[in-house]
Amino acid sequence: MTDAVPPPGETPAGHPVPELRASDADRERVAEVLRDALAEGRLDMAEFEERLEATYQARTYGELAPITRDLPVGPGAVPLAPSVSLSKEPAGDGSWAGRITGGEGSSSWAVAVMSGFQRKGRWTVPRRFTCFAFWGGGEIDLREADFADREVEINCIAIMGGAQVIVPPGVEVVVRGIGIMGGFDHREEGVPGEPGAPRVIVTGFAFWGGVGVERKLTRAERQRQKEERRREKLDRRAERRELQAGRRDERQERWARQWERQEERLEQHRERHEERWERHRERREQRRDGRGHRDF
Repeated sequence: MTDAVPPPGETPAGHPVPELRASDADRERVAEVLRDALAEGRLDMAEFEERLEATYQARTYGELAPITRDLPVGPGAVPLAPSVSLSKEPAGDGSWAGRITGGEGSSSWAVAVMSGFQRKGRWTVPRRFTCFAFWGGGEIDLREADFADREVEINCIAIMGGAQVIVPPGVEVVVRGIGIMGGFDHREEGVPGEPGAPRVIVTGFAFWGGVGVERKLTRAERQRQKEERRREKLDRRAERRELQAGRRDERQERWARQWERQEERLEQHRERHEERWERHRERREQRRDGRGHRDF
């Protein structure tokens, strides 16, 4: 029996054409699977480093697909590594209800030993995420992330290192960490969350280190606000131009009325002058006619 011929634009497994270019988010999803496989003992450090290097050097879906092909995934599999979808899915509506997805997170831990780590972009925050930084630092960016539950915990352990937690506006933040010759940032506490928004609890321990919590807009939201400010500026400029044009028209109309009144006054003065001259000429003619009568 021969295999069925896949439809145009797909491989036999139904994946996108391997020649399609992969994005940074696609490579990051594969990297998360590799990190979980390393933690579970499915890969040794040499294999992990080799595959991770190949992941970040991959340019197409066809180069990414083989990297996690031998890692078991699916409902019957023992590992916690999630399946990696290399297909483009429609973006959500951006509501909090659509971002609380349930299930397991795409990454549950991160380590930085004299190095650094990042969790950013589209990823799923688990109910508990643990990170460890020793002489290093990390960034946990939740602005574009989905959440496995309405309440998630970010447990940060920073020893002579640090971690930065970035949350989007509308999320409630609670900080419960302990610092010894270090500290946790409490500035974002007390800000009420939006209805339906998740609650982020930051816990952990900082020794000669620190854990910062910062509230930022996404790049798309900053760009949208920048565009709104630009449009408002253009609208104000157009209104000023219309107002100036209206004032200019009003001044021109006022000058036209003044000129018309001036012309009327000049015409009246001319008419009075002609009338006086006509009366003066009539009187001269009358006097001349009177002298002529006396001569006779």
